Amino acid sequence: MTQAAVLMLRDPPAFTRLLMAARSGPVEHASSAQADAADVHDCRAGDQDALRRLIERHQARIAALMWHFTRDREAHAELVQDVFVEAWRALASYRGEAPFEHWLARIATRTGYRFWRRREGERRVASVPLEDCPELRAPEELEPSRAAELLQRLLGELPPRDRLVLTLRYLQERSVRETAELTGWSPTMVKVQAWRARGKLLRRFEQATREAEDE
Repeated sequence: MTQAAVLMLRDPPAFTRLLMAARSGPVEHASSAQADAADVHDCRAGDQDALRRLIERHQARIAALMWHFTRDREAHAELVQDVFVEAWRALASYRGEAPFEHWLARIATRTGYRFWRRREGERRVASVPLEDCPELRAPEELEPSRAAELLQRLLGELPPRDRLVLTLRYLQERSVRETAELTGWSPTMVKVQAWRARGKLLRRFEQATREAEDE
């Protein structure tokens, strides 16, 4: 059992079931390191076909990662494109010390975090208040897709930094070490931030659930 799973078991059952239902599972690492290395080398030399192969090899994985940052399809498509544009511009700085997919994941994380920070100042009020969501009356009965949508609504009410650590630790099931590498934080900071953020999310969930039951 992962440390994240152990921590979740300390939370109220309904909250734990919501988190478990919304999880996407561990991030898969399915790319070929040798193929990536060869294509990076050729791409730096101006080979457009090599760039195309890199994008095709990693597009599905990056799209899945960016789905955690927005459920708006147009914004999601732009985020996926932004990740590959930034990767192409920064390709000269890639030293090959870590697998290409790990380097690309760090770019994706930064891209998504910037997106949240930009949206933080222009956060729109939801057309339906969170407390009016019927799913809150029986979160344990939700299908995974609906649980994910409800959790995204809850996460959307937290600051970007909190959303980021919860997304990486609980939804993507990243380890503390992986989360530290993706964010640039220390492992201790990851643990502290995750603990505080989970507490904020739990309190908001309990508040919304109480208000939904009172209606």
